[in-house]
Amino acid sequence: MTLITRRSILIAGTATAGAVLIPTTAATAGTKSSGRTLTVGSGETYEVAATTRLSVLALAEGGAIAAPAGHGLTLTVDGVETGQLLTATGGTATLIRPGTYRGDVVLTVAAANDVTYETLTFPFRQALYVDGDGVDRDRCVLAAVTGGRLTDTLARGISITSTGECFDGVFVQDGTYTLQRPTISLTGNGRCDFAGYGAAVVGDGSATTLVVDGARISTKGVVRTGVISDDGANVVVKNSTVHTRNGVLPADYQATVETPYMESVPWMLGLDGNVRATNLIGKGSRATYIGSTVFSETWGALSVEGGSGLKLTAINSHIGNTGEYGYGTYAIGDATVRVLGSRFDVGSYATIIAGPAAVVHYGDSTREAVAALDAELELGLTRAESAALPVRNTVVNSGHFGYMFFGAGTLTLDGGTVINSERATFLNKGQQTAITVDGSGGARLNPRDGVLLQMIELDDPGPVNVGGRMMNVGVYTEPTTDPVRNASFDVTAVHSTDGAAAFTAIDLEGDFYNGMRSGKNMVLTFEGATLKGVISATKTAHRVPSIDASTFYELGIVTNTVRPAVNNGAIVRLGSGSVWTVTGTSYLTSLTLAADAAVKAPRGRRVTLAVDGTPTALTPGATYAGALTLTVA
Repeated sequence: MTLITRRSILIAGTATAGAVLIPTTAATAGTKSSGRTLTVGSGETYEVAATTRLSVLALAEGGAIAAPAGHGLTLTVDGVETGQLLTATGGTATLIRPGTYRGDVVLTVAAANDVTYETLTFPFRQALYVDGDGVDRDRCVLAAVTGGRLTDTLARGISITSTGECFDGVFVQDGTYTLQRPTISLTGNGRCDFAGYGAAVVGDGSATTLVVDGARISTKGVVRTGVISDDGANVVVKNSTVHTRNGVLPADYQATVETPYMESVPWMLGLDGNVRATNLIGKGSRATYIGSTVFSETWGALSVEGGSGLKLTAINSHIGNTGEYGYGTYAIGDATVRVLGSRFDVGSYATIIAGPAAVVHYGDSTREAVAALDAELELGLTRAESAALPVRNTVVNSGHFGYMFFGAGTLTLDGGTVINSERATFLNKGQQTAITVDGSGGARLNPRDGVLLQMIELDDPGPVNVGGRMMNVGVYTEPTTDPVRNASFDVTAVHSTDGAAAFTAIDLEGDFYNGMRSGKNMVLTFEGATLKGVISATKTAHRVPSIDASTFYELGIVTNTVRPAVNNGAIVRLGSGSVWTVTGTSYLTSLTLAADAAVKAPRGRRVTLAVDGTPTALTPGATYAGALTLTVA
């Protein structure tokens, strides 16, 4: 192990190791500085020229302490960062709040680490800053790093605690670094989780490889994120726990979708909360969680936001929400999300798929699959680590839906994946989908309400322009009129923009409903599969006529009334060996039967088919199109 000799020193168990102990600044007129006591009165500003150690700091209301230009100032007491507050809601700067601080008081002056995100620049402060040359002591607040061992390539057993706002634990910029068994606890609000301002751990830059092994990370505060991978970084989290809890939003905060100012989840996703456990952003960034536990209170556990070429992976991990609402993963843009051998205990959704080209896969953590990801993602797993990973299937337990399509995307479920949800397994809000479920390895879908796939119009009212800002004050209003037939849309044909799902070698029990009003068909393909349920075009209705921020939880929840298709065809293909047992009246627009496929009724009942009102025999190998009505009597 190489000890830090260039810019930093070895830390071995002292709360203030690395701090400069002799004040080099002089008090302004009226400020009292006596020995290790500093008093700053009202209306006074004291500029700290260099890192200073005190036993007492007394800062009166209206007084201020500042660092020289190009630097930031951080207060620690007994090794804990504290006292820092944002100066304004939506702002970026922080100041030390008035009060009297006693103990091992250190005022650290560190070189600025300004990070620009869109229209704002955030003045980062962090306990540990690492770049391509190792630990940059000039940008570190080493007084907030206690215990353990620190070198240019490795931090082992360190602790970082913060009770102030917008203080980061570890920031790695275009460097290779390993955190072994760190303990990071942050209490108090952050400011922007699209930049990582206030996060526990940030990996930033395409030259960054950050390995976090055996970490205990806990945060409580608005957008006080646990782990962030940004701008091409490769962040690998192993054998770790990441828990985040909501904070208290500023009293004058106004909910917005403008990302530089967003501090709470857009309620139009059917969620609440103000902190995500993790975030993956930028271009080509990667984040992988192996043998780890990652929980947010609400909002989301493993988030992907903006950018391109993002890859999010969970292997043999436990992911979820401790509160009533929240998602396990989020997939936006062209993100690739893979979940292998993991357990999800989520409030609302396993994954929100926001498209337009997202690819999501849930499956088993087979040796072959893990080895392939190890090579592709450059995880650096040792032979012993790979051998120690047990082969597991994935299990999802959701308090609401399984998967929600908010945008176009591809979803594959295979292996022994089991999806348990209170409501529909797949909730498609008017999106182009390619869903594939392969049951040959034991995959199962268990929606408690009996709905396997629900298609509805997008019920997101969207943000509203208020004074030039996009604010979350929209209201969804249920349509009161029937849809008007669009003569140019063919409800019997398959379109590239339809909601498609294919099921292979699986036994299914539940219903498939297409409640779209505008032109989008539900296209279902079954190969070697059995189904007991209804497949139909429907008219849907939410439980309440309008939905706003106070009733966000009503989004996506509808009742279905089966009826003939208007602009919402139901196209069914029963492939070889497939059997559909029709349990209730079903309105289709196309039905294709393989030579050895069958449509049946439950025992003691009979199913009949009418095509455009004409009774028609159900014949294996035939195709029917038009207004199809399957009736069970």
